[in-house]
Amino acid sequence: MSYSLDQDARAVLLPAFDSLDFAAVMEPFLEQGGHALLIGETRDEYVARTMSETRLSTETASIFRAAIERLLAKCPSLIVAVDEEMGGIQRLQGLVPPLPALPGATSLSDHALTELCFRTANAARELGVTMFLAPIADVAGTQNPWLHNRQMGTDPVTVAKLVNAFVKGVQKAGVSAVTKHFPGFDNLAADPALVDVALHTTLERILHNALPFQAAIDAGTRAIMMGPAPVAAVDAEDAASTSPTVIALLRQQFGFRGLIVSDDLDAPATMRGRSLVETAVASLNAGADLLLVSGGPHLGDLCDGIAAAARSGTVSTERLSDAANRVRQHAALL
Repeated sequence: MSYSLDQDARAVLLPAFDSLDFAAVMEPFLEQGGHALLIGETRDEYVARTMSETRLSTETASIFRAAIERLLAKCPSLIVAVDEEMGGIQRLQGLVPPLPALPGATSLSDHALTELCFRTANAARELGVTMFLAPIADVAGTQNPWLHNRQMGTDPVTVAKLVNAFVKGVQKAGVSAVTKHFPGFDNLAADPALVDVALHTTLERILHNALPFQAAIDAGTRAIMMGPAPVAAVDAEDAASTSPTVIALLRQQFGFRGLIVSDDLDAPATMRGRSLVETAVASLNAGADLLLVSGGPHLGDLCDGIAAAARSGTVSTERLSDAANRVRQHAALL
């Protein structure tokens, strides 16, 4: 089956919404070729690493599931993603059994840990969720306000064990794991979602800390998310999500063949003065397949801009089509 550039431009986007009030935007988006949705959290919930009391008291499993089912009528092979992190943000708090708490998780056997992650993901799958933007494979350093209270440890071997069990358990339930944030961000002076900041860790240390990413790949992770800031030791100009060099490192040195997901393209450290369309095109040109963006009425203009870039040759039609087909193939497997 052949697809138009306009359909391809929609297929590569992962629009994020902080509430379940997304049907008015998502239904036409899906009808015109979209395939993915991120049901996210508010900025306050993101900062607090917990869902609000209002959400917990009003958002039931049946309401959550009904919102997804409405979209499935438009796109039966819909990717529905959430942040469901062990020790970090859990968007499905109160709706599914919780993931293991970090203090106890490290002492569990691999089998026990895998089964607990399966339990959470299996309940999420019953709600209609098909993708977890997790696990976090970044190894904690001395300073990182962005990942504070989200990273799973300071030792690569320990984090690798948790990542391996998470990926196996979640994907056993039919939910894709998106291991993040390659190549690993141990120390950042500020939050890249708020400030244009870069990682200045040495390449030797980055590769040493990357063991959890290799563990995820060995466990069969179906997707990997790139980081939102430049990695100075590899590419000082472009954020990992828009860097051909960093993505080539993942593809070639780590041998990853699955879906590559960008981090939030709206982040200042990712945009670096570019427009959102220019940032999306840069991410596609770098080799990303599924682009995380904020959802809203602007989606149509963003899609039109990506399609126009393909028509003008700013991004090749082959690269756009390849990314879109990778997303469609991923969705068809869920």
